[in-house]
Amino acid sequence: MTTDTEDAHRIGGATITFGESVNTDVIIPGRYLVSIDPAELAEHAFEPLGPEVQRRLRASRIVVAGRNFGCGSAREQAATCLLGAGVQAVVAASFSRVFFRNAINTGLVAVECPDAVAALTAAGGEGEMWVDYDSGTVETAGQTFRFAPYPQGLKDILADGGLIPHLMREFERTAQGPAASASDDSKAGAR
Repeated sequence: MTTDTEDAHRIGGATITFGESVNTDVIIPGRYLVSIDPAELAEHAFEPLGPEVQRRLRASRIVVAGRNFGCGSAREQAATCLLGAGVQAVVAASFSRVFFRNAINTGLVAVECPDAVAALTAAGGEGEMWVDYDSGTVETAGQTFRFAPYPQGLKDILADGGLIPHLMREFERTAQGPAASASDDSKAGAR
């Protein structure tokens, strides 16, 4: 039996598979960077590859790719457009470092697991994939693959929905800490 906490770290479903060196210009063309709205950006995700790819993307929960996914410019919209399309994670053989960090910062799970990518590709490239970023596992094609689990700091960012919500929650916790203690002390002194 799994708990809600365990379920929160296990995400996945249908996949869409891409090759190597998928550029951010393909993920979200530069002419749409005037928006930061994930839903609006999602309408143009992978537009250069045609409407069939876009339809399949919106029906998928996991993007699977080869090496160097997210190469090109450092636009964070490349990650947010995937979130807007309903994608929960990208599993790739490797990532552009900037894309990887942008993904985490926007709340998109990004996992380097070349063995899982190879297994899904060998099984025809389509199917389902499940990622548990807490335990460091990817399940696909009837197999389970391990990857280095995220450090606690990255898990916290993902659990909070991205870097900005995480920083806001940290600020709130910090701001409430001393104020709550002072309020408790004044109440105790009034007794």
